Amino acid sequence: MAKNKTATIKEVAKLANVSHMTVSRVLNNRTDVKSTTRKRVMEAIRELNYRPNIMARNLAGRSGVFIGLIYNNPSHAYLSNFLLGALDMCREGGHYLIVEEPFIDDEMVNLDGLEKRFLDTSIQALIVVPPLSDNPKLIETLERVEIPFVCVSPREVNYNGDGVRIDDRAAASEITDYLFKLGHERVAHIAGPNDHLSSELRRRGFEDACKLQNKPIDGELVAQGDYTYVSGMHAMRKLLSLKNPPTAIFACNDDMAVGALAAIHQAGLQVPQDISVVGFDDTENASAVWPPLTTVRQPIREMAGTAIKMLAKKVSNSDPDDAAGTVTQTLDYEIVVRESTAPPKDKDGGSSQKMAFDASVAD
Repeated sequence: MAKNKTATIKEVAKLANVSHMTVSRVLNNRTDVKSTTRKRVMEAIRELNYRPNIMARNLAGRSGVFIGLIYNNPSHAYLSNFLLGALDMCREGGHYLIVEEPFIDDEMVNLDGLEKRFLDTSIQALIVVPPLSDNPKLIETLERVEIPFVCVSPREVNYNGDGVRIDDRAAASEITDYLFKLGHERVAHIAGPNDHLSSELRRRGFEDACKLQNKPIDGELVAQGDYTYVSGMHAMRKLLSLKNPPTAIFACNDDMAVGALAAIHQAGLQVPQDISVVGFDDTENASAVWPPLTTVRQPIREMAGTAIKMLAKKVSNSDPDDAAGTVTQTLDYEIVVRESTAPPKDKDGGSSQKMAFDASVAD
């Protein structure tokens, strides 16, 4: 049966051979529906491309677009900035933002539940925030339900949809190179989660800078984090315990960089006198800590606003050929230098650094 973009709930019921009340129960996620019936109804919904439009009917005559935003990002500072940027642009354009944290089962996205949620609302377009923008199965689901979407920092391989990003790799290389040019010989990296494309690109940028300065890429100078404050503390403690600890740290995001600052202070050391620290994102945390953090300013709010404008244009564009095209916009980043970085101490300073840490552990 051909897809009908104006299908009714009765047509769905007829195709699934159930009552329209049963379809309503499935859409409302009621538990009193057999799994086989639920599956049949969902298949009929997909085939007919049925989408309830309750909110749109209640707001008839308004021109705004209903835009959904889904996330599963461990950095609350990043999400806060992104949401503020999205809300500002929605307010400016008269659009409506619906924020959803997707169904998670055993750390995997429940795609059936997410698909039903899309079909059960009036969402006309969707913003996908990393790391969900790296998930190929999620992207396939969005393409199947034929909802316009924009991925923020999308995966680089096998992705042909709309996106907005910065050049994470170039930014990471530039801020790492800045540490080398200050005179630091041992620069360490606190990496982000392995399943985040941004983390992978930033690590590549760190390695690019090492190669550019003819510095060996030392595996012991890379500590694993997960984009959270606590993971930054743990990673920094591991780096400080090395026989020859680093004199400078590039943390993959500001949350981990702030955690690294805390671990350094707990060890009785000072930033930047003993160790320089840089982060990535330039969230509010970067300027709220002491010393204020040198970091990469990622235009998070601007990225959110750009995504909103891209989706609004795609939904309202009357030219099918233009609306069907794909665009990826790359925004500019900026290196923001604050008080957390300085040239390294001399060799004697490096020795006292290790002694100070050993003393704090002994206590």
